[in-house]
Amino acid sequence: MKNITGILLLLISVQLFAQSDHPQIPKTGTNTNAFVPKGWKIIYRAKGDLNKDHLPDEAIIIQNTNPKNIIKNDGMGSDKLNVNPRILLVLFKTSGNYSLKAQNTSFIPPENDAENTCLADPLQETGAISIKNGTLILSYQYWLSCGSYGVSNLDYTFRFQNQKMELIGFDIKSYSRSSGEETITSLNFSTRKKVKPLVAICLATKPTNQKRYGKSLIGADCLHLMK
Repeated sequence: MKNITGILLLLISVQLFAQSDHPQIPKTGTNTNAFVPKGWKIIYRAKGDLNKDHLPDEAIIIQNTNPKNIIKNDGMGSDKLNVNPRILLVLFKTSGNYSLKAQNTSFIPPENDAENTCLADPLQETGAISIKNGTLILSYQYWLSCGSYGVSNLDYTFRFQNQKMELIGFDIKSYSRSSGEETITSLNFSTRKKVKPLVAICLATKPTNQKRYGKSLIGADCLHLMK
């Protein structure tokens, strides 16, 4: 009987750990903390009007703090990998309250990747989320601390329309830390237009003069080629 009881307790414990990675998020709350499940924390947040009602809405990214999701790494990269899941929550401000308008459990990458162990935290250098001109922007930077010189910055732009958050724009800037070559591509899903990729071959390692080309700030000592 003791053995059976021990097995049952172990199964319940495993089930609880599994559930903690997929928590139930309340539909309404008096403040943003009301949407944060036990054992989770807010790691990024942005505030601004997303639905044109002149009230300050909020977008937050929350992360689980389960120690079971910090795993040992025997390969290249950090000795330990934090693979705790992250969730994006979009909260609309109402009179004295907040309502959950959107959530995503798969689009936000974790701090580390168990397969690509050299991959840096994609959110660390970008600030992750911002609200500008009524749009929500998710920003990522992908680069490897070992095995590659490539760096990619990605921005996804969402707007609240048709009663949901819709993707209206995508921008990607990729460059090599070795050669200095840079490629920029911008997609506008509202107008269905694509800006031609720009290749910038930077001759100076640390250019002192800089100028703007479209949405990118790049060195003045660069040769610009349209693909």
